[in-house]
Amino acid sequence: MHSTDQLTFAGAIIVAGGLGKRMGRPKQMLPLAGVPVLVRSVQAFQKIACVKQIVVVTSLENQEILKKYFSDLTFAQPGETRLGSVISGVQALDPRVQAIAVHDGARPLVNPSAAERCLHRGFTEEAAVLAVQVKDTIKQVGHGQVQKTLDRSCLWAAQTPQCYRADILRKALERFGYQQDATDESQLVERLGVSVKIEPSDYQNLKITTPEDLVMAEAFLQTGAQLRTGFGFDLHRMSAGRKFIIGGSEIPHSKGFVGHSDGDVVLHAICDAILGALCLGEIGLLFPPTDPTIEGIDSKEIAKKVLELVRAQGARLLHIDATLVTQEPKISSHYAQVKKSLAAVFEMDEKNVSFKSKSHEHVGEIGRGEAAMCHAVATLLVGEEK
Repeated sequence: MHSTDQLTFAGAIIVAGGLGKRMGRPKQMLPLAGVPVLVRSVQAFQKIACVKQIVVVTSLENQEILKKYFSDLTFAQPGETRLGSVISGVQALDPRVQAIAVHDGARPLVNPSAAERCLHRGFTEEAAVLAVQVKDTIKQVGHGQVQKTLDRSCLWAAQTPQCYRADILRKALERFGYQQDATDESQLVERLGVSVKIEPSDYQNLKITTPEDLVMAEAFLQTGAQLRTGFGFDLHRMSAGRKFIIGGSEIPHSKGFVGHSDGDVVLHAICDAILGALCLGEIGLLFPPTDPTIEGIDSKEIAKKVLELVRAQGARLLHIDATLVTQEPKISSHYAQVKKSLAAVFEMDEKNVSFKSKSHEHVGEIGRGEAAMCHAVATLLVGEEK
């Protein structure tokens, strides 16, 4: 027993190698409130202080998607079975890991506090699993008829993570990992003669297996979420010999925007609107115009950073609307081009993107073709995380 030791270096293995035959595609990559299921599973373990390494066991294709959200994950290739994937994940762990949490990537709503309790208990008592008491009456059936009604007061449904002292799990996998009849690794630990403890969980820690599960998970996530709207504005002078770039798309014109970046007033206004909805200031704080290292930066890089902040806040971008105010060039024939570009930059469905342009009726600097400005609003769903 390690009851007097302190758990300071835990590792989490998130198993996500399934093909999703029942859902028609890998269930761990299905969108849940705008974010892949697997991303939410990883985010839960990032909130646990003692978890210093997260190993995701998934396909190369899924790994590339995850790299858009995270920069500090360890990856491992899936095995032919769940146990094979767990073994692959264990082999990728840092040898300093004291305790290991094995989690199903299709359980995106695990409570980080419950997972942390399970990890500490697994470390001090060798093995522990999250579980909930069975709510329904369970019938043992054979040949289409009830043979026995089981006592549900002593029945628990196992969830994940399932947590173990590192040496215990390694020993169980080494000795029994080849056995194909085990549906989870805790059965192998039991065969070592180790008592597996139950750590109470909650019913929101459901496994995404059917379309109905996805609907339930969406409902859980949106409890307490709020809609927020942000407003953005930008203005730049125009000069001959510069590129005229709006919404991440270049439009032929004799003049372009003057600025520390490429001067894309549309992307700048939208980014400020998004940051406004998140109450995170404006893009000048992220990319100061006095910083010489970012001179001439592509504004799509600014948008990329803003999207990272959206994800970090557990928010979802629902809709953007931008109005460019310019006397020249005429923009209406380029609406479709700019909308398509904005949808790609902000990783949105084009039907949720609005873009339009107005002239300045030959009034002032904009009316003389010396400048252009953009107004934008962005709507976000904020606070989806439990």
